Amino acid sequence: MSYTSRIGIRNHLFRDLRELLAKASPLRSGDQLAGVAAASREERAAAKLALAELPLTAFLEQPLIPYEADEVTRLIVDSHDAEAFAPISLLSVGGLRDWLLSDRVDGVVLARLAPGLTPEMVAAVSKLMRNQDLILAARKCSVVTRFRNTIGLPGRLAVRLQPNHPTDDPKGIAASILDGLLYGAGDAVIGINPATDDPARLLTLWRLLDELIARFDIPTQSCVLTHVTRQIEAIGRGAPVDLVFQSIGGSEALNRSFGIDLALLREAQQAALSLKRGTLGDNLMYFETGQGSALSANAHHGIDQQTLEARAYAVARAYSPLLVNTVVGFIGPEYLYDGKQIIRAALEDHFCGKLLGLPMGVDVCYTNHAEADQDDMDNLLLLLGAAGVNYIMGVPGADDIMLNYQSTSFHDALYLREALGLKHAPEFERWLQHMRIVDQAGRLRDSRGNDALPALTAFAEAAS
Repeated sequence: MSYTSRIGIRNHLFRDLRELLAKASPLRSGDQLAGVAAASREERAAAKLALAELPLTAFLEQPLIPYEADEVTRLIVDSHDAEAFAPISLLSVGGLRDWLLSDRVDGVVLARLAPGLTPEMVAAVSKLMRNQDLILAARKCSVVTRFRNTIGLPGRLAVRLQPNHPTDDPKGIAASILDGLLYGAGDAVIGINPATDDPARLLTLWRLLDELIARFDIPTQSCVLTHVTRQIEAIGRGAPVDLVFQSIGGSEALNRSFGIDLALLREAQQAALSLKRGTLGDNLMYFETGQGSALSANAHHGIDQQTLEARAYAVARAYSPLLVNTVVGFIGPEYLYDGKQIIRAALEDHFCGKLLGLPMGVDVCYTNHAEADQDDMDNLLLLLGAAGVNYIMGVPGADDIMLNYQSTSFHDALYLREALGLKHAPEFERWLQHMRIVDQAGRLRDSRGNDALPALTAFAEAAS
């Protein structure tokens, strides 16, 4: 089915829903590289006008990837909740935007609606929204998850403590963990991206994290971000696995390029659930995504990168994750060219994930060859804090020396909490107070009065 829009004396024709969505997208280098971006600002405006008039039901009638050819499409279609969708079923995409921003829509309404929304619907409405609209609508959503603590409560900001090391040296990793904990980071997860997938080294990392959390009774969870098959194998060998991690995408072909399918993710989830390691809840999956990965794998089906990113959230939603985050600027300027594009993409991703009912975090990041710098990340960090992001990354000095990209530091989390009055996850906050790392107001104590420092330092020095 084709779509038309008229601007002045010029008619614009869009051959199908994929082309309409792609050409309505804000400018980004990845869509230009894929050859799906609008050729001009006028064409982009025409696409937005046509998209605004499109009934939401069109997305139920016209799958972007055929049902029989793609298991992600089948998941989206088969899991759609018609009853939840009913209150907005007569709206257009433009009407949905106005409705989302109206005073009568709050977090309770949006939580009920989430199962009735498809990724394509939320991607479409995001294309009509300004940055402030994305922030305001996402802020209404509160998605709360639990494993050993509670993440996502309003007025709270969690941090993934990311202590990566280029050789997986336990002492180096333990030193970074010590640094992070003493700055109050780690309530989202202590998560290591290993430099190797050697099973023996991976087991060393899992045991290091498990011993740390158990010895100091830290109300948090650990994760070693290796391939899901390695994690299933490790669970079978008795490894102390808390969260199961995997990168995911919005098409079956992309997920195949990652070496996964939906059945494998379910197998991993069930294996981890069998360990019964959660104390407050059983949300134990951790997913990462990123715009542009489908094009890299030649698995984009002519769909724009932001819509495919939203489809990845349908995959995540099926497994009740504790954490989901877009690693927004990690792939590079081929897909998000500069700070402006990175900021826009992050706000879109956060909005789409929250609207679909996901506990969204963002890795506020860029690569060294992108036209971006840490000032851009400071701006994005503040915008995401205002939007109610569940968690961000805490990397020593904001410079990941293993993955070789720029993210956010432990200090950045302190800044955001101070600027916006945000607190830690409640259980983790009480632990920080008990260990005298922070005071009753949540502010860092002077290290001379820090009861945790000697014991944590001894642990780091003994790590091997």
